Order: sequence, then structure tokens, then C-alpha cells
Amino acid sequence: MDRLVQEYIKQMKLAAGLNTQRIFAAWDACSGAGPFTLKRFFRGGTLYITLNSSVIRNQLYFQKDVLVEKMNAYLSQDELFTSDNRTVGFIENLILK
Repeated sequence: MDRLVQEYIKQMKLAAGLNTQRIFAAWDACSGAGPFTLKRFFRGGTLYITLNSSVIRNQLYFQKDVLVEKMNAYLSQDELFTSDNRTVGFIENLILK
């Protein structure tokens, strides 16, 4: 059944949008800053996050590398995340605004 779901996602070309939503879910789960997040945007391996609290932004700024590793580990365990997608893959960089 898992294989059929993956094939359906590829055939219907839903992988990029689904991967983006899974990346945003990884941000919420790994950072704990979901309630303080105003905007999320992902392009070219970079996740752009706009926060409404400068204090939280500064705290997370010093944890950027650890957060990227945690989010990628979270994504690699996610069954719906398609790691071989060319347009939306793993997170390479994190920009906090």
C-alpha cells in the first residue's frame, strides 16, 4: 500500500506541494516556534521563516544548524516525504526574519 501511495503522488505530480507542507510541519515540530511563526516559504533548499518575536528569533538563530539537522532527520522518517524530488528536497539553509 505504501508503494501505491508513493506512485500515486508521483503520477499526480503532488510531491513538490506535499514536500513543502511536510517541511513546514517539520519546522513546527522541531523548533517549537509554530505559534510565533508569521510566514513560511521554501525555495531552492532554503527555508525562510518570519517570526513575530525578536527574542525567539535570536534564540533560534544560535540553533540554526541543529534545527536544520533535526528537521532533516524528521523529514527522513516521514513516510509521505519524497526525498528524491528535484524541486523540493531536504533543507540546506534556514533564514530567520
